[in-house]
Amino acid sequence: MSSPVKYTLTGNIGIISIDNPPVNALSQAVREGIMEALETAGKDASEALVIICEGRTFIAGADISEFGKPLQDPWLPAVVNGIEAADKPVVAAIHGTALGGGFEVALGAHYRCAVPSAKVGLPEVKLGLLPGAGGTQRTPRLAGVEAALDLMTSGAPITASRAVEIGLIDRIVEGDLLDGALAWARELADSGAGPRRTTKQAIPEFDGGVFDEFRSTLATRARQQIAPQFIVDCVEGATQLSVDEGMELERNKFAELMEGEQSVALRHVFFAERAAAKVDDLPKDVALRPVERVGVIGGGTMGGGIAMSFANAGIPVTLVEVDDEALQRGLSIIDRNYAGSVKRGKLSEKKAQTNRALISGSTEYADLADVDMVIEAVFEDPELKKEIFRKLDAVCKPRAILATNTSYQDVNAIAAVTSRPKDVLGTHFFSPAHIMKLLEVVRGDETADDVLATCMRLAKRIGKVPVVSGVCYGFIGNRMLQPYASQTQLLLLEGATPEQVDIAMESFGMAMGPLRVFDLAGLDVGYKARQALPDDMKGDPKTYRVPDRLVEAGRLGQKSGAGFYTYDESRRPMLDPAVQDIIEEAAIEFAIARREISNEEIVERLVGALVEEGRKILDEGIAQRAGDIDIVYVYGYGFPAWRGGPMHYAESAGL
Repeated sequence: MSSPVKYTLTGNIGIISIDNPPVNALSQAVREGIMEALETAGKDASEALVIICEGRTFIAGADISEFGKPLQDPWLPAVVNGIEAADKPVVAAIHGTALGGGFEVALGAHYRCAVPSAKVGLPEVKLGLLPGAGGTQRTPRLAGVEAALDLMTSGAPITASRAVEIGLIDRIVEGDLLDGALAWARELADSGAGPRRTTKQAIPEFDGGVFDEFRSTLATRARQQIAPQFIVDCVEGATQLSVDEGMELERNKFAELMEGEQSVALRHVFFAERAAAKVDDLPKDVALRPVERVGVIGGGTMGGGIAMSFANAGIPVTLVEVDDEALQRGLSIIDRNYAGSVKRGKLSEKKAQTNRALISGSTEYADLADVDMVIEAVFEDPELKKEIFRKLDAVCKPRAILATNTSYQDVNAIAAVTSRPKDVLGTHFFSPAHIMKLLEVVRGDETADDVLATCMRLAKRIGKVPVVSGVCYGFIGNRMLQPYASQTQLLLLEGATPEQVDIAMESFGMAMGPLRVFDLAGLDVGYKARQALPDDMKGDPKTYRVPDRLVEAGRLGQKSGAGFYTYDESRRPMLDPAVQDIIEEAAIEFAIARREISNEEIVERLVGALVEEGRKILDEGIAQRAGDIDIVYVYGYGFPAWRGGPMHYAESAGL
């Protein structure tokens, strides 16, 4: 097998070329090839070196196939140190993305150039790690302490132009990258510039309080996460220790993180997300249906967000409402959302206008005759949804995909009212749909393979993380939410307060406690759903008596200013003795003796409820794999990624 690294001499410039598709990952063979090329270059007539990559990108990071396996020589820190130790100037030429270890390779070079479209970053924190090949020591020497901390604790990539601004890249190359890098290398050689080793550079002046400020901010922004705090420790070490001592600190912190539960969990999520996109029983050669234009029925908050998701991916959308008044109301929601995106810096004004122009409105189903896919996004009324699908069946062209955006409803029953059940499936978007990444793709009993495959690929196209679910009430996420919610209500009756339950779960790592979530969603939603059910299908009255009493008292949640909490104008939750009175009255009604409940019991019962239902879902084949359930809860329900999702957490904790 030929080496993925080739060394050639062009005049007086040595070229180290890496070709390890698809992303030039730093496999053992690549690392070894770089070291061999450096050794060769050290003995030949070259006067400067260029490191460049073939294909669509520079080195995009580590080789994920080596994760969890024993390290093989040469390890990356030695490679980066070897590049920096070269006695001839080394230029890293960057295109595509230089991420993680790939960017650390570039930092080991003496000079760095990039094409305008390139991006660089150190995203190791997203896997519960820190840059382990000198990144924490070299970055602050080039960019300064604050910029280095921003880059590494966020894990977000930055543009080439931004990298030039802060000193991580020296110049932008317009035109051919190799030609530009070679010209610069010759310039360096001819001028006798020599190596410019990053570790020999002094760290720019900084505010001594920056480390405590970052630690405080991260304690809130990255609650309970160890890696961001360790990054601060290492950068602070770079300002106080010798280079060798700083490198040793980084190595020790990296090793501790690699063996820790948080990184194991985050790496599980990383691989689970990729596995979730694969449907085990789909033929690999299934042909996808074209989706070049989409229709959305329902212009409410959810429908508008769905329309934006497609428009933001460059796909034209026709939004259909019952009348012009409702249509204009829906389009105005979309306009406000785009204005908000511009205000927050998420979109430029020009891009927002371009995307918005792809959304047109209509009050006629006939305008959906030529779309490739229609997503129904009206409220959860099964008969209304069936009526809509009858209309779609009549008006949509053959092989158009018909999707229902539903949180609970029977996709099979909806498909059955059409003459084309094979074209029907569920697409459960999460609110706000243009922001939330999760998409449950609900596979009906008759959903065609190519329809499912098309929707899974389409989800990626619009920036979503798709997970396949079978048909059941609530699918994966909301089905598991039911016992979670039931246990929450039982805990209240038995003695816990709303605040205690929320604090316990937020301390565990949930983005929001369950009672705050219920208030945000609206207590009236569940109330209305229960009122439509016969008594024998409502379940145990103990699990819904308190929220029903709250709704009947006009406490609908945040939207009414009161639910389990009372809310001020800034929607800050505040305790209300009236709620505690309702809880205690319900406890008396059901003859429940109230007692002191620990936070540990709260976490155990609520997480246990999720896990138990998750296991049932697996046993029934509703979810393909445990990792799929974890992805649903991490991306859709605020379960802490650093705990790996409920199923991974249960396995690691021995539950």
